[in-house]
Amino acid sequence: MKYQIIVDSCSDIDKNYLEGTGIGLKIVPLTINVGDKEYVDEGGVDIEGMLRNLKTPKVKSGSACPSPEAFREEFSKADYTFVVTITSKLSGCYNSALVAKNDFSERSHVHVIDSKAVSGTEILLVDKLVELIGSGMGFDAIVAEIEKYRDSLTLFFVLQRFDNLVNNGRMSKIAGLVASAISLKPICKAVDGEIKIIKKIIGSKHLFSKLAEMINEVLSGDKTRKIIISHCYAEDEANELKYHIEKITGNSNIKIIPMRALTSYYALEKGVIVCF
Repeated sequence: MKYQIIVDSCSDIDKNYLEGTGIGLKIVPLTINVGDKEYVDEGGVDIEGMLRNLKTPKVKSGSACPSPEAFREEFSKADYTFVVTITSKLSGCYNSALVAKNDFSERSHVHVIDSKAVSGTEILLVDKLVELIGSGMGFDAIVAEIEKYRDSLTLFFVLQRFDNLVNNGRMSKIAGLVASAISLKPICKAVDGEIKIIKKIIGSKHLFSKLAEMINEVLSGDKTRKIIISHCYAEDEANELKYHIEKITGNSNIKIIPMRALTSYYALEKGVIVCF
């Protein structure tokens, strides 16, 4: 049986990620519009230029999810397909993929997974799917296991600016005002697919050590769980967080990746996301 995995571009995954596994990988791009410029989140997007254009006074911007056809046209390329999407609370990707599934003749061979998060969470789900497929487990059994695994994952993030999350209705204006207070550095969490501010740190000096302590509480002594840190032009901050996680948790199974265009659009410069 031939398996394939489809993800949206909010996964921040590399197109060659599954090379050598025998499992197909397709990245379906979202689109970002900034003024009269359109950025299709495929390889080669000038992310730095996009972020610079966002600073143009009064410029209007937004993002758009793929059409159902963008997903549906991929389904016939394998016997079984898993689709992993950005949380349905922040994007229409999940619903678009469901429409595509329901219009497909072999819909029972397609499963759409709402990651309830973004970025590295989608990669962790891909990794787990590869593991489950490789074990020889049947399609229906994999569906049950991957949903259970999804519910075990955690995402924290730290942003310097919340402009696009608020302006595009992904975060309430009140929460955005609290998060943007100059003296506060909020640590946010994906809770059932929605953004919640769970801790406010005064100043940035101890921000990442505090975040590492929170991660340690969730890990409960697990020193092997894979951790993915994604960042938007914040490599130093990502490495600082990695240092504190290793020091506090004893877990060194940590990977740092740059964000693609869509995640960068919402996280903006110096945004850091950690998933595990």
